[in-house]
This record gives sequence, C-alpha cells and structure tokens, in this order.
Amino acid sequence: MSEATTSVVPTCADTTAVPRSRRAAVAMATVRIVLALFYGIASALPKLLALSAATSVFDRMGWGSAGMYAIGALELAGAIALLIPALSSLAALSLVALMAGAFVTQVVVMDGQNAATPLILMVPLLAVAWHGRARLAELPQLIRPRG
Repeated sequence: MSEATTSVVPTCADTTAVPRSRRAAVAMATVRIVLALFYGIASALPKLLALSAATSVFDRMGWGSAGMYAIGALELAGAIALLIPALSSLAALSLVALMAGAFVTQVVVMDGQNAATPLILMVPLLAVAWHGRARLAELPQLIRPRG
C-alpha cells in the first residue's frame, strides 16, 4: 500500500469502511457552517442592526457605535469567509485573533464576565485553521497576478 492511500475506519453501524479523510472533511464542513451561522447571525447581526443589547455593551466599554459596527463587520466577513473553502483557514485564524481581543476585553473591561466564551470559540476555530492549513499555504499563489 502506498502512503497516498486513504486510511479507513470501520463504522459502528455496519462493517463497511468510510475513508477517514472524507469523514474529517464532512466534520470540518459542519463545524465551519455552524461557526459561520453563529458569527453571522448570533454575533454580527445584533451589532450591525444596533440592537440594544449590543449597543449597551459597546457603550459600557466606551467604544460606541463605531466600534460596534467595526467588530460586527469583521465578524460578518469572517462568517462569510468560513464558508469559502480556500479562505476558511485564514478566516478561522482571523476570528481567533478577534476572540483573543474579546477575551482580553472581557477580563479587563467587563471584569471577567463571559470571558470563557471567546476561549471556548477558539477551540473549533483552531481546528478549522489546522484542518485547512494546506490551503492556507496555497493562498499566495491564488492572489498572485498571472502574467
């Protein structure tokens, strides 16, 4: 057997084997979709629509509406990019950086209230980034001008 051969893992339901790489791809696609829905709908939308829950938090931080709209736009861009396979790893890393900032902000400004949330979100984001690391290395070739 060559090294390029996909390993197989027996499933619990039957004796057939499912390629491990296919299972991982489906799992990561599911994680990317769930994260994109979370960041797009649950996190970015309240900020971009200036819902009272979001405005009060950003006013409390002293960032006002400009900061709220900026963070909302970054989250929405990350959510959309998570759905594009070529950009998903970069999007995940960008959202990890955003979550690192959110963690620091939660600890420093909000006295640790909800500080665990950004840390928890970093785990699946890092898994997406790791899974797509080969595509991340290919990005410079995709954006280089042809000629």
